[in-house]
Amino acid sequence: MNTYRLYPILVLALLAGASVWLERVTRIDDPVGSRAEQTGPDFIAEHTRVVGFAADGSQRYELFADRMTHFPQGDITRLEQPRLRMDNQGRETRITAEQAEISPGGEQVDMRGDVKVRRPGSTDEPALALDSETLTVWPDSYRALTDSPVVLTRGNTRADALGMRADNLFGTLELLGQVRVNMPRRQGSAS
Repeated sequence: MNTYRLYPILVLALLAGASVWLERVTRIDDPVGSRAEQTGPDFIAEHTRVVGFAADGSQRYELFADRMTHFPQGDITRLEQPRLRMDNQGRETRITAEQAEISPGGEQVDMRGDVKVRRPGSTDEPALALDSETLTVWPDSYRALTDSPVVLTRGNTRADALGMRADNLFGTLELLGQVRVNMPRRQGSAS
């Protein structure tokens, strides 16, 4: 038997062995932490400002927070001391709370803890104030909703209800459940 016929087989065996050895030496093992799903935050930001723009490039809203914490599991962002300023056709509305949570995609903001909505008055309309413990806001569509009791004050008129639904940034407002309204008499001369 000719030994020179074994050389190609030996060379192939040597190359196969070297390939296996090289693959094992250069392999990077996955750390144990990357296998487990991350439950803590992936970023925390202090004193943040998020701005939302309309399709035409005009600013629609600003969202400020003392602290913003993002959790990758569920894509949830939590805010401390959120302040939302929305502008709709020159009418500004400000919403503040103790805490908020932004849904995945940023379309919905769930505010809770001493929620206050304020819209300054104009020559045509009195100022509007709404107080509640919770409020869900959709800044892009200018909608808001709460199932918590609300106190609504507009000028000298006060309304209490068990909930509220608003469209067009409080342009259309519906009070829900056990609504009580206190409207003072108009001052004027009796004829």
